[in-house]
Parts: sequence; C-alpha cells; structure tokens
Amino acid sequence: MKFWNWTDSSNDEGRVLRFDGVISQDTWWGDEITPAMFLQELQSAEGDITIWLNSPGGDCVAASRIYTMLMDYKGNVTVKIDGAAYSAASVIAMAGTQVLMAPTALMMIHIALPLYINTFLLAMLLERLKISALLS
Repeated sequence: MKFWNWTDSSNDEGRVLRFDGVISQDTWWGDEITPAMFLQELQSAEGDITIWLNSPGGDCVAASRIYTMLMDYKGNVTVKIDGAAYSAASVIAMAGTQVLMAPTALMMIHIALPLYINTFLLAMLLERLKISALLS
C-alpha cells in the first residue's frame, strides 16, 4: 500500500491528493512515495489539485523531481500541511500555488547533506577520529 491516494472531491478542492509517508527514489516495501509512481497518477487526470501533506521527508532528489512535476502541472496546486513537512517534504510543499499550514503543523527546512563515502574512506575517517580522541 502506498502512502498517498487520490480522491475526487465534489467541492471546490478539485482532485485531492494525500501524501502521508516517506519520500523515496525507489520502492522497497511498496509504501514509499516515488517520482515514477507519482508522475503516472498525476498525469491520469486534469484540473486543480489540493495536496494534504504529512511526511517525515526522505530522498531529496526524489522530492526535487516531484516538486518539478507539480510546478509543471497545468492546474493550480494548493498544499495544505496538516501534520509535518520535514526535510524533503518541505521541498514538495513549495510547489504549491498556495501553501497553507494548520496552526499545529510543523515544517523543517535544512541544507541537504548527501554523503557518498566508500568503505575505505569511512575506515580512514574513523581511524583519524580515534587517533584525535587519543591525542586530546
């Protein structure tokens, strides 16, 4: 089961999308929000969209791709944060034509820090830290 679902709304919200989960480039358990799965569903219909967002964040590259998809979408996108928009989820929130937060909602924005360290470099770093700890 994925952590988003579309519902047709009979009111002025248009299509309603609920994001409620971790944002990921790939899916391991079938419950992550991935750009490939999202694009297919985004393009399946037209009209304005209301996104209810509650996510702890996740992969910043995947969030960037979803952000771009929403920015390219022809209809208006209203983002309503009803829980949390942490980390990568805050990137998706910024794709809204209008962004609204509940008074109790939380947003965390920070600088992404991708770390690509192979095992050898990590071992060297840990060894240096151990030596530094012994010297101080």
